[in-house]
Amino acid sequence: MRILVVGGVAGGMSAAARARRLDEDAEIVVFERGEHPSFANCGLPYYVSGEITEQESLLVQTPESLRAALDIDVRIRHEVVGLDAQAQTVDVRHDGTTTTWRYDALVLSPGASALRPPLPGLDSPRVQTLRTVGDAARMRDEVESGATRAVVLGAGFIGLEAAEGLRMRGLAVDVVELAPHVLPPLETEQASLIQDELRAMGIGLHTGVAATAIEPGDDTDTVVLADGTRLTADIVVLSVGVRPDTAVFESAGVACDRGAMIVDEHGRTNLDRVWAVGDATVSTDSVTGLRRPVALAGPANRAGRLVADHIIDPESARAIPQPVGTAIVRIGALTAAMTGANRAALEQSGIDYRTVHLHPGSHAGYFPGAERIHLLMHIRADDGLILGAQAVGADGVDKRIDVLATAIRNRMTGPDLIDLDLAYAPPFGSAKDPVNLAGMVAENVVNGSLQLWYADQYDDPAHLILDVRGAAEQDDDPVPGALCIPHTEVRARIDEIREAAAGRGVRVLCASGMRSYLAYRVLRAAGLNASNLSGGLLTLRAHQNA
Repeated sequence: MRILVVGGVAGGMSAAARARRLDEDAEIVVFERGEHPSFANCGLPYYVSGEITEQESLLVQTPESLRAALDIDVRIRHEVVGLDAQAQTVDVRHDGTTTTWRYDALVLSPGASALRPPLPGLDSPRVQTLRTVGDAARMRDEVESGATRAVVLGAGFIGLEAAEGLRMRGLAVDVVELAPHVLPPLETEQASLIQDELRAMGIGLHTGVAATAIEPGDDTDTVVLADGTRLTADIVVLSVGVRPDTAVFESAGVACDRGAMIVDEHGRTNLDRVWAVGDATVSTDSVTGLRRPVALAGPANRAGRLVADHIIDPESARAIPQPVGTAIVRIGALTAAMTGANRAALEQSGIDYRTVHLHPGSHAGYFPGAERIHLLMHIRADDGLILGAQAVGADGVDKRIDVLATAIRNRMTGPDLIDLDLAYAPPFGSAKDPVNLAGMVAENVVNGSLQLWYADQYDDPAHLILDVRGAAEQDDDPVPGALCIPHTEVRARIDEIREAAAGRGVRVLCASGMRSYLAYRVLRAAGLNASNLSGGLLTLRAHQNA
């Protein structure tokens, strides 16, 4: 059997390596149009920052090592420029010469290319992307040659990692993002925390505004924004998104959805003996059912392995799992992570949901060094099924999101989290882990014992706002128009609260939502129509400051 693989890195090389382990006799050839068939693309920003010191550390495998270890024929600087599915051949261009190769199985893993908006001046040599080892090497060379100012266009994961890395090297950095806030998949209240950290790092933020032109100069370029701002740059990082690199294959008959190849549960395209994996394929979201590309290394690696299983032994091959979309990024001292669906996806898909917010410590509060975790979780309104989660904090974010990603994969509900037996010792967690606490709040929401109100409902005169923090806290951060009664006094002052409400509902708040929950229970027992602010003032202020 001859297996041809188009494109290396995550999906393609995983398929090739797995196929070899399953079939020692197969002829396996990988065509990679770049220089490196297997490299750590997620490590590129950290090479720019200097945290990864040697370029060779980015190279997971080389053509020579793949030949020696797995007997895979890897051909770099070979670009597939044609596909004839009926003849089962591909045309491959190398050094100006095109040859035709026949296949028994073809795996397409072309990846995605950087979006290049119609922006005047985008062809300036100072404009760079960060997608290959060569890109990272060039950017690091510019830094070490004396670059002092950088402008990053796009505040997604790669854009912010590039901005962080350049700032660590001492450059003045500005980030431009068309969306209302950085990291658009994050909810507003979570992104606000990241924006505060970026500003604390000295990074300039320009959100909700587009770049309209790049004006090349002799020594520097100028990035012009729609609001008239002009930013000087030695380096302009273009990171506004990607598009599937599938034109050759779509023209050959591979069915695509907005440029991404459509595959079934085993990675098969509509063409016989042709499979596809990675960033250039459409995935069905496991939570919402929405169809979209998922440009993440983990799903690509797993899909490559399972595609190889199906090629070699289709009867026993498992289906490729629908992605949950778990992702994480470091920004300065903070970590932001997410899994599952966000509000935009849930609303697009018409799912009725509720959101719970909490701000627990990363480990036991009595043990030194505990950091606050800002955690939110979306649950289905009727049964509490976990739909998505996000967390931001300085410590402990990764393991909580990983637990919640596992819970989503196994279709657990919020209340199910209460019973998880998670590791606890004071330096690592609490007897009630943040994940357990999220489950407790979710259970109260699902069974109706907790009614929540949210930050975007703040300006509503039809309700009385009751602030149950202490007097000193209220003085430091007053809530205009609120009735202020500490939570320890609520029982004794029920009549005062009832009179102030005058038949209106009572919306209770405190700093994080715990004391206000205690007050809420007292108010409900007294027959008042009360609700508790999800996440308290910490969430409200983050939402307002975004």
